[in-house]
Amino acid sequence: MPESPREPDGSRHEACARDTALLESTVTAVREAGAALRRRYGDVVRYETRDELMRALAVNDDVALGVLRPRLTRLRPEAHWVEEELDGGALPPGEWWVVDPAEGNVNHLHALPEWAVTATLVRDNQPALTVVHLPLTGETYTALAGRGAHLDGHPLRVAPTTDLGLGIVATSQARPDEDEEVVRRVGSSITSMLFDALVVRTSVPATLHLLNVAAGRIDAFWQFAGARADLLPGALLVREAGGHVSDVEGRPWTPRSESFLAAAPGVHAEAAASLSR
Repeated sequence: MPESPREPDGSRHEACARDTALLESTVTAVREAGAALRRRYGDVVRYETRDELMRALAVNDDVALGVLRPRLTRLRPEAHWVEEELDGGALPPGEWWVVDPAEGNVNHLHALPEWAVTATLVRDNQPALTVVHLPLTGETYTALAGRGAHLDGHPLRVAPTTDLGLGIVATSQARPDEDEEVVRRVGSSITSMLFDALVVRTSVPATLHLLNVAAGRIDAFWQFAGARADLLPGALLVREAGGHVSDVEGRPWTPRSESFLAAAPGVHAEAAASLSR
């Protein structure tokens, strides 16, 4: 039986107020984790084997998680925690924290500036809120489902571009040990976009490209495969900034999808057509 109009309105208002407060507290936690990583940033970390690389990456993850996990757990004690940041696919029902404690971790190790800290609360496989903090610039990107996307409190809007041939587009690799079929698909997609777009950017991590789509700086981003922590924060930011999110064939994107495309509405169909050839 449907509820009376006043009850849902009041419930929605209370839920929005709770989520707004939760977003603010999440921002504080993510910024604190970013500060901890920034203190470790500067010199190139040398490694000679894959094991040494993995240990160095794990140290950064542990430093940030040491800040994030207790604070986010206190905020939502009943929310589950995704243990593996590289996992993909759907989550079980309920609330989940999907966190990348050092998004672009390998860049951090190489003293490159493209890295961030992210935290996204997912409810029944839908991102409810996200925070992406860039410690080197101090910028914090936030999105709340149904309430818009913001950079340090200022609203974000995707680009008005309507011609892919005038657009800047970007892609990223999901992981360094991707299987051959995916690697070849990435290569052919870059070739297609080199013909169809003005400029093609290729780098990691995915989230930083998606911030730029949400902010209207670039026009489209695509990726094959990928983890939840790579794509969920940017997917919410782009949607809340007025962009379209799908797979590369234009079908609705979910964490189960094998590809991802986020674009300004005016070039989304062109980008999907280019990537589907």
